[in-house]
Order: sequence, then C-alpha cells, then structure tokens
Amino acid sequence: MFQFIRFQRKHKTKITICLKKKPYNYLSKKKVRTVRDDQEEKWYFSIVDVCSVLTDSKDATAYWRKLKQRLKEEGNETVTNCHGLKLRAVDGKMRITDVADIEQLFRIIQSIPSPKAEPFKLWMAQVASRRLDQMHDPELNIDQAIMDYKRLDYSENLFL
Repeated sequence: MFQFIRFQRKHKTKITICLKKKPYNYLSKKKVRTVRDDQEEKWYFSIVDVCSVLTDSKDATAYWRKLKQRLKEEGNETVTNCHGLKLRAVDGKMRITDVADIEQLFRIIQSIPSPKAEPFKLWMAQVASRRLDQMHDPELNIDQAIMDYKRLDYSENLFL
C-alpha cells in the first residue's frame, strides 16, 4: 500500500490520497466532506462535493442527480452501491448525502465529462498502466516497494 500521492494542476488544485489513517481528499477552495467507517476501515466521500469540485456546477446536487440517472440507464452498478449517510451540511444540520468509497468514487469520476476531471482521469490511467507493468514484471514491483519505503523514511536495513 502507498501512503500519499500528490498531483498538481494548473489551477493549483491538489489531490492528496492516503490509504492508511487520514482521509483521501481532493483539496481545492471547496471542501469534500468525508466520514470513516472504522469497522470496514474505509473512508466515504460526499459525491455531491466531488461533483462540485470537478465541475464548478452551480447546483452540484442537480448535477449528481442527472449523472446518477444517466449511469443507471447505462447499467452502471456503482450508483446502486452508493450509500446514503448523514453528513453535516452547510447549515450545520446532519443531512443524508450520497457517499462513495474510493473505488466507487474513481468510477464516478471517470464518468464526469469535465475538463477539470481530465487530469485526474489521466493520472488514474497512468497508475493503472504502471500497475499492469508491475504485474507483468515483478522486479518493477520490488523497485516500487523500495522507493515507497525510502519515501516513507523506513530504515535502509529492510532492504537486506
């Protein structure tokens, strides 16, 4: 598993993804609400917030409703598997909001036709390509593990 991945964009939007103790987050001027399920050891993200960040839609809720309808018509099961959880809304009240785990969120992002989503889609394709290369040549996987350990400041003795 990896700890952090950072992706810089022209518009100074940064994606930080962490697979251990902190939430994944797509940082920009807008906040993405998250909630953690400690039993499943998963983070869930507000889909409406992600749509708002990636599309600059004036009504992200309506955008998600339309996207969800389109995905259902296409037979996409990701939408069916999204949960509704209570998250704090702008007015301070707890409201039921559609949320997705990271795998579901990546699939939803792939379906968002927005120029702001394109760099993220490109990054996902690059990561997938690299992973397929590592599966084909296990030595690449070992090299990646060593780089990750060094980046995380693990002891050099682990490599002996």
